[in-house]
Amino acid sequence: MVSVVSADVKPVGLFADGMVIQRETKAPVWGTAEAGEKVTVTASWGTSADTTADASGKWMVKLKTPKAGGPYTLTIQGNNTVEIKDVLSGEVWFCSGQSNMDFVLGRLVNSTKSTLPVDQLAAEYNKNEVATAEDDLLRQFTVKTTKSPFEPLDAFTGAWIRSSPENNADFSATAYFFGRELRRRLDVPVAVIKCAVGATYIESWMPAEALQADKEMAAFYESQVKALEGRLARWDPKKAEARYQTALKKWQATRKGRNPRPPFSPKEHGNIPTTLFNGMVHPIIPYAIKGVIWYQGEGNASRNTEKYERNFRTLIGAWREHWGQGDFPFYFAQLANFGEPVSEPVDSDSWASICDQQRRTLGLKNTGMAVLSDIGEAKDVHPHNKMDVGKRLALWALKNDYKQKVTVCSGPLYKSHKIQGDQVIITFDSAGSGLMAGSKTGLEATQETDEALKHFQICGVDRQWKWANVEIAGKDTVTVSHPEIANPTVVRYAWSKNAESANLYNKEGLPASLFTTDATNRMDTQKP
Repeated sequence: MVSVVSADVKPVGLFADGMVIQRETKAPVWGTAEAGEKVTVTASWGTSADTTADASGKWMVKLKTPKAGGPYTLTIQGNNTVEIKDVLSGEVWFCSGQSNMDFVLGRLVNSTKSTLPVDQLAAEYNKNEVATAEDDLLRQFTVKTTKSPFEPLDAFTGAWIRSSPENNADFSATAYFFGRELRRRLDVPVAVIKCAVGATYIESWMPAEALQADKEMAAFYESQVKALEGRLARWDPKKAEARYQTALKKWQATRKGRNPRPPFSPKEHGNIPTTLFNGMVHPIIPYAIKGVIWYQGEGNASRNTEKYERNFRTLIGAWREHWGQGDFPFYFAQLANFGEPVSEPVDSDSWASICDQQRRTLGLKNTGMAVLSDIGEAKDVHPHNKMDVGKRLALWALKNDYKQKVTVCSGPLYKSHKIQGDQVIITFDSAGSGLMAGSKTGLEATQETDEALKHFQICGVDRQWKWANVEIAGKDTVTVSHPEIANPTVVRYAWSKNAESANLYNKEGLPASLFTTDATNRMDTQKP
């Protein structure tokens, strides 16, 4: 809680007891006051700044922040005084997406749908972490789910918590293990800002002007807004409540099926384009951050799938523009394997398409991707092994942003190919110390095996896919062929929703990303 003597000067919700401010930068501090009121912000680490609230009562200063440390105190003074205690200076990461970012440690303790021992062990690990972990220098701010389809908001609610047995259950599991790894390697305060909502599309997280800049997406956006306006015009809260009460009484009498949901306004639907950017991201901007981690894409496997790369690139660019902090790091999780494994090559797969579009997004500056094809669960879209998710995302930050001794931060990434007779030679970036066939079980480290490389598909001009023969031909190359295909044209790897048998790794134990060599395989290559 923030101690407030009167109600004139008020900072936004992030500036509260227990906060973490980005170290060694000029961090914006802002809020509201009376129009024309002079506001002075003083930090106990020895700096201050002042300004005057504008005609609408808004004010902002930029405060030079110290090296990692604390606790400090922030004092904001106008007609009244606000004192913010237990302020740490450290690393701040914005953590966003849908349910796999939203899923808290507490939900992962007992929620596994899998009967496999390895998945049960992951659940037990989470349970122990919730019950025993304690780190005052690892903190989380949770942004309350707020939807605003028509206009960006400034106000928001949320709260800071620190890692402890009392609070761990409320931490985003992905963000927690990411932050824990940074804490272990850097030994500085780390904050994760959780801003995620389950079952959401990427379009919900995009600002309106970004959607409107593209002719096709502008038409989609406008149609969605028009449809919402129609639903709102027909919306009658009293009639909706009456229908709900009738359905509830019927269900209570029989207890059959799902209990009915209370009615809510059409404006509260989470998948309206821009609604979550407006309600949850815009109010946080321009809080100083080191970068973003993102875990989303499952929702778009059934909506605007073919447009995901374009929309994802647009989102990253728009967020960077809005924040005004340059091309800050943006690291994302590729979708984990999910569903029943396939026994035969498939011609198309929307899940695989999303994964490949995520891979191609690596062409943007300061991006990175954690490959999760070896940690998913066939029966649960929410893998319990969030430990490896967090660690793999952290590798990108540790190598690129903190200059830690990390050999490689990614598994093998398709670089190029050439066709020689009946063979296709594939070259990879991020091969690390070399390519290998590997096997990963649960939370254990990847082990090298003597098995043949699996889940490579090859075809000729007839597009009849066959499982390929694959040989490691060098530190960063493999050869791919099939005895019945004399003139190969395309090779794909791990091209399915659940490529369970895919086993190409680098010797650092990181799995190779899914890819295809066909004409859609465009990516401005960056070497992790």
